[in-house]
Amino acid sequence: MRLIVTRPRPDSEALTERLVAMGHQVLIEPMLSIRALPDAPLDLDGAAAVLLTSANGARALAERTSRRDLSVLAVSDATATAARDLGFTDVAAAGGDVVALAALVRQRLRPGDGVLVHVAGSAVAGDLAGDLGADGYQLRRAVLYEAETSRRLSASCRADLRAGDIDGILFFSPRSAATFVKLLQRDDLVDICRAVELYGLSRAVADAAVNVPWKGQHIAAMPRQDDLLALL
Repeated sequence: MRLIVTRPRPDSEALTERLVAMGHQVLIEPMLSIRALPDAPLDLDGAAAVLLTSANGARALAERTSRRDLSVLAVSDATATAARDLGFTDVAAAGGDVVALAALVRQRLRPGDGVLVHVAGSAVAGDLAGDLGADGYQLRRAVLYEAETSRRLSASCRADLRAGDIDGILFFSPRSAATFVKLLQRDDLVDICRAVELYGLSRAVADAAVNVPWKGQHIAAMPRQDDLLALL
């Protein structure tokens, strides 16, 4: 298949290696670019664990502290792998979304064990603080990066879509999906997607792209990269 991958470039490059090994052709078209916020405060005093909801958070954390002994609870296997690759040694993975991450926190920690530090971007999906706060956990958010949305589809992406050279597009977040739709509308490319399949990490991701007449929508059984790839 000829696929477009819309994740930020570091994640897209790693994913592309897997897709090419599976026999697919890939165009990387990031909808978000990640910018570190080096002056943002990071307070790890009294932290019982650091919560990571993306691989971008793992990279931001590694840039800001030399500690690798922190207890890290990651939202997914992919985020956990990113943390381990960066040298963190005490890492556990949840089931792929913030609800599963909150459940992992409850399984491993009690409210009195200490503060939870959530390393996040400027835009946060879900209500992790509210969910855990209702059970007495104290969560401190450290916004260490921001994600800027793409302003236009690349010339190669537009050309491939117009030529009918794309079979499917992979979306991993509602924000990326919504941005892609906005850029399709900008270049009058929406109707071209009648011949393109959407592959979404979750129903929320697909809902963000609902205004496009996709040939078909395929949603991962669980919000994990491996489950999305299984659809291919």
